[in-house]
Amino acid sequence: MNLFINKSSQKKNQKGFTLVEIMISMALGLVIAGAVIQIMVSNSVTEKLNRAMASTQESGRFIINRLRGEILMVGLYDQMNPKLNINVDVVDENNFVRNHPIILPNQFAVRTSLGAVQGSSGGNDTLVVSLQSNMDCRGYALGYLNEEEFYVVNEYFVADNKLKCRGFDGRYLRGQKVADGHNSHNSITLLDDVTNFQVTYGITDLASTAGSAIPTRFITADGIQLAIDTGKTIVALRIALVVRADSDITVKTKPFFRLLNEANYVPDDNGLYKSFETTITLRNMKNFVRSNA
Repeated sequence: MNLFINKSSQKKNQKGFTLVEIMISMALGLVIAGAVIQIMVSNSVTEKLNRAMASTQESGRFIINRLRGEILMVGLYDQMNPKLNINVDVVDENNFVRNHPIILPNQFAVRTSLGAVQGSSGGNDTLVVSLQSNMDCRGYALGYLNEEEFYVVNEYFVADNKLKCRGFDGRYLRGQKVADGHNSHNSITLLDDVTNFQVTYGITDLASTAGSAIPTRFITADGIQLAIDTGKTIVALRIALVVRADSDITVKTKPFFRLLNEANYVPDDNGLYKSFETTITLRNMKNFVRSNA
């Protein structure tokens, strides 16, 4: 057996990658790397969008549930409740609350401008409500004893894209007592990034509904006084608001929303927005209407 190997022949049989093959391989590698990067970027954007949408949905549900829980009790007054503070004429106070579940400007001796207001040209509305409770919308007892109930007036409004609330002692507003030291009348923020807040009021007429207390139509705050003067009673509220996602997510086409009675609302930018709406029956006012049918 010939074990001798010709070295020159061995070198001739060795082959490597040509320049063309290397360039093709690099090009394919770049294409594959680009595709992987694109998928990663797309997944990151999708995840960010999903988080923003989930956060906005959670914020909207939170505020709707909170408003529903507080506004559901509007018009409540039980002068027989042993927890009610009776340092005023509770019969007179009962009549006032029953006839003023929604407060309008110039109905109080103090802070006469306080009241429900219809925003102009699609602007934010202001909601002011009356009820008996042991705290205002901020959680303050306003100087009353623990769990002691009193006449509460709560105001809801938007300022600096924040939905806020402010609570008052109704007896102070009616000029029956001085404001307690704890009642600074400062507002608290219920929810950030609220860009639009609208309210309409469901009214009923005893003569036409035979005590059923079903709203016959919904009106704006500027029509409440006329409705009351013509024998109507407020038995429901509709609330709609727009919440902006707390992120830098943008959409290609600027969104628009139709809120209750208003014309289309178009946000200032192409951010991610979502609208929420609810109808709240004022069960105390419905029971009041039924009992007087």
